[in-house]
Amino acid sequence: MNPLPHRLMPRTLRGRLSLVALTTAALLMTVLTVAFNTVMDRHLQHQADDQLRNRAAAVATTIDTTGPRARVLETVNDQLLDANVWIYAGTQLLEQPPSTTADSTLTRAAGRLAAQRERACSTVDAESPHAVRLCADLVGGRHSATVVTAVDLGPYRSSADTLLLGSLILDAVMLACTYALTRLAVGRALRPVRTMTDQATQWSAVGSDERFGTEGHPAELARLGSSLDALLDRVRTVLRHEQQLTGELSHELRTPLTRIIIELDWWQAWRRTAAETRATHGVIAEAAQSMRTICDTLLNDARDSVQNTSTAPGTTAVAPVLHRLAGNLDARERVKIFVDAADPGLRAGVASALLERIVSPLLTNAVRYALSTVTVSARQSPGSVRIEVTDDGPGVPEAFVGDLFQPGRRADTGDGHDGAGLGLPLARRLARAVGGEVSHDPGHTCGARFRVDLPVG
Repeated sequence: MNPLPHRLMPRTLRGRLSLVALTTAALLMTVLTVAFNTVMDRHLQHQADDQLRNRAAAVATTIDTTGPRARVLETVNDQLLDANVWIYAGTQLLEQPPSTTADSTLTRAAGRLAAQRERACSTVDAESPHAVRLCADLVGGRHSATVVTAVDLGPYRSSADTLLLGSLILDAVMLACTYALTRLAVGRALRPVRTMTDQATQWSAVGSDERFGTEGHPAELARLGSSLDALLDRVRTVLRHEQQLTGELSHELRTPLTRIIIELDWWQAWRRTAAETRATHGVIAEAAQSMRTICDTLLNDARDSVQNTSTAPGTTAVAPVLHRLAGNLDARERVKIFVDAADPGLRAGVASALLERIVSPLLTNAVRYALSTVTVSARQSPGSVRIEVTDDGPGVPEAFVGDLFQPGRRADTGDGHDGAGLGLPLARRLARAVGGEVSHDPGHTCGARFRVDLPVG
C-alpha cells in the first residue's frame, strides 16, 4: 500500500492519529467481516446438507430392501415426501420428482451422485442465484438403494447476503464511531499539551518564574513538563544574561564615553595648540581602548555564561579545580603559586565551571600584582567552604578599598597592567548568585588576601 501523498496527510497530530486509528480499524473490520461471512456461508451450507440428510433418512423408511430388489412402498402424503427426491436401485431410477424429467439437469446430476455408490453432495449452478444442493444417501445393508434429495439454496444465499449487508453497515457505523471517538479522545488528551504550549510561550516571553512541575500529571505530560521547565530555565537564564549584559555595558561604557564627549567639547570650544590636540587625541584613544576592553570582557563573560551552564546545580571537588587553575597560570607567569588544599574530599555546592569563573579573576589579579608567591588555600568552615587567595604584593591601597568591587574601577590605571576593572565585580556577582560571597581581608597587611565563601557540596 502506497503512503498518502504529503499534501493529503492531515496537518494536525489529532487528524493524523485519527486517520491511523481509522485505517487500523478498517483493516481489522475487513478481516473480521470476511472471516465472519466465510464461517456463516459454511454454516448455512451445513444446515442445508443436514436438512437433505434428514429428508433422505425419512424417505429411506419407505424403501424395502429385504427382497432381491429394492422397491418403494406407498405411504400417506407420498407426494409431499417425494418432492425433490430421486430413488435409485443401483443405477436404475425407481422414482423421481413429478416436476422433473429423465433428461433434466437435476436428474442427470442426481444420477451422477447415485453412480458413485457413496454418501456425497454437489451443487448445481453454484454461481447462479437459483443454485440447487443435492445429497446422496445409501439405503439397505448392501447399499442396494440410493436416495438423492435436493434443496433450493436461494433462501440460504439470501440469508448470507443479508448478513453480509448487515455486517457492512455495522462496519461503516463502527468506523464512523471510531473516527469520531478517536478525534474526541485525542483532542481531549492533547488539550493539556496545547495549554502547556501556550503557557510556555507566554512565560518565555517575559521570563516568568512559573513552572509546570511534575506532580499531578500523567507520566508523558510530566516528562513534557520537565523538558519545558528546563527550556524555560534556559530561556530565563539567557534573558537574565541579556539584561545583565545590557545593564553592565550601559553602566561601564558611560564613563569612557563621557570622557570622550568632554574632551571633544573642550577641544572644540576654542583653538588649541598641537600639543593640546595630541593630548586630547591620547585621552580619546585611551577611552576608546578602555571601551573596547570593557566590551571584550563583558561579551566574553556573557558568552561563557551561555556555553557553561553555571546556573545549574551541582557539586565540585575543590582541590582539582584549584590545582588546574594554578597549573595554567604557573606555566606562564614568573610568580610561584602554592595550593594548600589538604582535604581531597572537600566539595563546594556549585558547578565546576562556576567555581573556576569565581576563583580565576582573584588568582589572576594575585599573580599580576604578587612579587614572588601566591598561596591558594581551601578549608571547610562552619556552613561553608572558604577559599583564600593571598599574594605578597603591595596590597590594596586603603583609599581604594571602598571601590574595590565597583565595576570599571582600578586602583592605578597607570600601573602597566591591562584590565578593565571587571574581574572582581564579576567574581562577587557569580558567588552571590549561588548564595556565596567574595570579600577582601583588610586585616592582612603583607600583600592582599581575598576570601571566597561558597555553599558546602
